[in-house]
Amino acid sequence: MSADIPPLVADRVSQKARDTLDLVKKFVEEECMPADAVARAQMEKQGQRWGVYPPVIDDLKAKAKKLGLWNIFLSKTHYAEGAGLTNLEYGLIAMILGKSSLASEAVNCAAPDTGNMEVLAKYGTDAQKKQWLAPLLDGTIRSAFLMTEPKVASSDAKNISLKMERQGNEYVLNGQKWWSSGAGDPRCKIYIVLGKTNPNAASAWEQHSVILVPAGTPGVKIERYLSVYGYDDAPHGHAEITFDNVRVPASSLVLGEGRGFEIIQGRLGPGRIHHAMRSLGSAERALELMIARVNDPNRKTFGKQLNQHGVIMEWIARSRMEIDAARLVVLNASIKIDETDAKGAQREIAAAKVMVPAMALQVIDRAVQSHGAAGVSQDTPLASMWAHMRTVRIADGPDEVHLQQMGRNENKRNQAILGKFEQQRERVRQKLREYGFEPKL
Repeated sequence: MSADIPPLVADRVSQKARDTLDLVKKFVEEECMPADAVARAQMEKQGQRWGVYPPVIDDLKAKAKKLGLWNIFLSKTHYAEGAGLTNLEYGLIAMILGKSSLASEAVNCAAPDTGNMEVLAKYGTDAQKKQWLAPLLDGTIRSAFLMTEPKVASSDAKNISLKMERQGNEYVLNGQKWWSSGAGDPRCKIYIVLGKTNPNAASAWEQHSVILVPAGTPGVKIERYLSVYGYDDAPHGHAEITFDNVRVPASSLVLGEGRGFEIIQGRLGPGRIHHAMRSLGSAERALELMIARVNDPNRKTFGKQLNQHGVIMEWIARSRMEIDAARLVVLNASIKIDETDAKGAQREIAAAKVMVPAMALQVIDRAVQSHGAAGVSQDTPLASMWAHMRTVRIADGPDEVHLQQMGRNENKRNQAILGKFEQQRERVRQKLREYGFEPKL
């Protein structure tokens, strides 16, 4: 049995998925991971950070297509457009993809395109699918997701305030977005935008809508690209964008007015679990780098090789346990999505979303520490991995929002638990009396 398939889920993994997993592992280790350095070198050689992208990615995508490693993320449970795998099976694969900064894009499974493709596949009209989903599935264009805003607390999505006003056969958009991931890529051709269409709706959950805005539409202006702990994430980019009387056809609306939160929840659930899947791959890569570092015979301190220091062995052991435990949480959520849908797996997805990035940060930090100064430099991927992982604790809803929701939902069981507790206390009293003791409880 492959070490990449935990025994607890082995009977749920098809032969097709096993074969795909083997192909992905070979592709990532032999093609993508070496190409990470090539991509960095190509970006430096081109002499500019924006408006270009490393050509090596096109070579990787061509190889991936030839191998049949394409659009693996779209589960057969809910979509007809994918590779015929379950969410669980994709989860195992995504954990391998997370080891390389290029691998997910190479197989057309990179964020935010994955979530955007799911929106179009699930909610788009035939015309929207033809215009935008088809080229996204083909990998000839990329996309961006515009939700977060700089002037409101976007962790409460009801605060989203970009105006979307209906005027005849058009919607006119005015407002500001930031952390628009993917907007910096020259291949980005479409924005999926959440805005407010009906501020007077009786329910706050029916005030927002989702609309498709082609990149380059008059009135759309990229103000700047935001950095993450000093990393600009070029050519992908996290853009701050203003909308000044941006006009798009009413036919660009997705699903209908007031359906924004329905769409966004349908999008963010799978997006969160995909982040968690890839994060496990990053943690695994960090552990591998740490093991390689401490076993380098040239690395000695105070007369001992690094692997002879007890604290290092503890770091390795704890990292192994934490990764394995987090993997089971992610796979449990994946199974729940397969059995129901993202909404039905809300609790399990939230648990994975909170637990996995925090775990990965801890493992990466240990790897950084074991590398010393090299760990915080550009000579290893660790510093960049840590910066990216830190954003995941904020992206798709801060940890605190998910913990609050989970706690609230779990606490709803309080009456049943209190009733059960009182029943147990009464059984204890009866048992004490049975043996001639006077209950003190």
